[in-house]
Formats: sequence, structure tokens, C-alpha cells
Amino acid sequence: MTGPGSWLRSLRERMGERRFAVLVLVGLLVLAFAPLVALPAVRCEVFGDGNGCRERTALVGADPVAAPGDPLTPVAVATRGSYAALGDSYSSGVGAEASVADQNPLARCHRTSKAYYNEVSKAFRFSKGTGFWACSGATTEDVRDGRHGEPPQLGRVGADTSLVTMSIGGNDIGFSKVVAGCVVKLPWSKGCTEQGRSIAENMSDLRRDLPALIADIHARAPRARIILMGYPKAFSEVNGTAGDNLSVSEQQWLNARAYDLGRLIKDAAAEADARIAARRGQGSVEFVDAYSAFAGHEVGSRDPYMNGLAVNLSALEAEPRSYHPTVNGQHALAGLFIEQIRKGPARPLR
Repeated sequence: MTGPGSWLRSLRERMGERRFAVLVLVGLLVLAFAPLVALPAVRCEVFGDGNGCRERTALVGADPVAAPGDPLTPVAVATRGSYAALGDSYSSGVGAEASVADQNPLARCHRTSKAYYNEVSKAFRFSKGTGFWACSGATTEDVRDGRHGEPPQLGRVGADTSLVTMSIGGNDIGFSKVVAGCVVKLPWSKGCTEQGRSIAENMSDLRRDLPALIADIHARAPRARIILMGYPKAFSEVNGTAGDNLSVSEQQWLNARAYDLGRLIKDAAAEADARIAARRGQGSVEFVDAYSAFAGHEVGSRDPYMNGLAVNLSALEAEPRSYHPTVNGQHALAGLFIEQIRKGPARPLR
């Protein structure tokens, strides 16, 4: 009876040393890799207080997160639930009054029939309806806590919300007061461009507050596409702008502040969306750049999309519609939102 050693010596003599060595090497490789192919991998799933885990198994190379099938289209994601329009006066439609109801002085939030929400809500069929909650004068804090006795706008979104549109930030940095300080040149007031320090301080606060608000909205509506709007350039930067007492350099300075605000909002949106994508979460945070939306139609142009200064002489104060989009301006903003809803972010959606 021959043992294993005699059998191997015989095989080596018949095959030759080189061929035998190759055969041995192939056998070792098969033994090394076979367990990786055949056996499942064990993964730890944390549960309870985070100090324990239960085992779960999945084949190596399998992706337990990815859903089968093609990614949803941007419109399908936006319309599978409800639409909530949030934000400040640029979203509520101040300045685009087109009916007696629009001019109701008791309607403190000044939601008008020509606000961009009305076109967006009609351009798509939202499976669970739409809601118009933007409020004139709202800040990021007001969106969270409510304004004029109305419930918080944040409370208007939930798990069924699939689209949120919002303009916010202008009131946080006090932009209307800044414009007023430029237009009304009182002897004891600061010069127009000397307000830069206070704007910078308010911008710094907004850089913290806006991401926190976006995170709150996404936490309440984790499947929603959240689309934030920048602010349009208001001034044409030419002399004699509708007699608004603004020099060209002051118009340029004010436009630059609107541009800076838009960059801040854009950056906050991009960072929030990157976090969602990194977690492979649902929904998105997107940005609509409205800075050039009124190009050729600024204050003082032949066909303005932005209201100029309107003064209430009896109260000696600027009317709310001052430096807010007209009906045509709101129509232009609606077009930007509708285009973005159809286009979606530059990544797949779930």
C-alpha cells in the first residue's frame, strides 16, 4: 500500500518538476479564494443604546442600500407627495397685487394671487396637494416659530411633503432697512455703503442659521426636494433710476450685497445636499439662481420686473411693495422654479 508521499513522488516524475510546481500553486490559490466566494460576510447592525449589535449577513459585493430599478425622475420625486411654498415676501408675492383680495390690509402675510407659487402649483400634479405658507417679513426664526400669529411654516411640512420652495435670508440681514438707508439720506443717518459692517455681521449669523433651518426642514420632510431661491438684482446701475435718489455706485453696492446673499444661500444648499448624498438619503437641497432673472427689467427700466420706491405720504414711510417683484417679476421667478423642478440636481434621486 502506497502512502500520500509515494503518490506525490510518482505524480511529480510523470509531470516534471515545472508542471508539478504550477499545479501546486493553482491548488493553493483555489483553496485561498474559495471561502471568500462561497461564504457570506457578517456585518454588525447596532441596536438599542448603541452598545450592542446583532449579526446580519449579506453576500460580499451586494449593496443592501441600493434599490432595484432606475432612479426616479426629478418630477416624479417632486410630485409624489405634497408641495409647500415657504419663505418671505419674495415668495408670498408682495408687490404683485392683481386683485382686491391681494390688497387686503388685514392679510398680514400678503400672499397674492400672482406669487410664483400659483404657477408652480398648476404646472405639476402633486399627488397629495399643495400649500401656500410664505409670509411677508419672515426670517429664518419666523419660519421656525411663526409670524403674525400664524403657525410656524416649518410645521406645514411633514413626511408626505415632496417639494418645498423657499426664499429666505433677506430679512435676516435687514436688507430693506439697508435700502431705506441708501434712499433716505438723513443728516444723522449712516451713508449707504457705510452699512457694510452691519450686513457682514448679519451675514455671519445667517451662515449659521440657514443651514440649521434647512436641516430642520429635511428632518421633517426627508423625501422632499427643497429648492432655495437667491434674490434678483434690483438696480440697473444707470443714472436717474426712477428718481430713487441712488447714485450708480450705490446701486452697484446694493446689487453686490444681493449677489453676496445669493452666494451664501447657494453654498448652504450645496453643503446640505452633499450631506444627503453622502448618506445616500432621499430628497435633495437645490438652489435657483435668480440674480439675473430681471436683467434688462430692473428698477427704472422701461418694463420693470421690480417695483421702485413707493411712499405712503400719509404715514411718511415706504410701502411694502417697494423693491419687490411685480407680476411679471413673479412670473419670471415661477419659470426658474419650474425649470429646476424638471431638471433636478446633478445627481440621481431616490
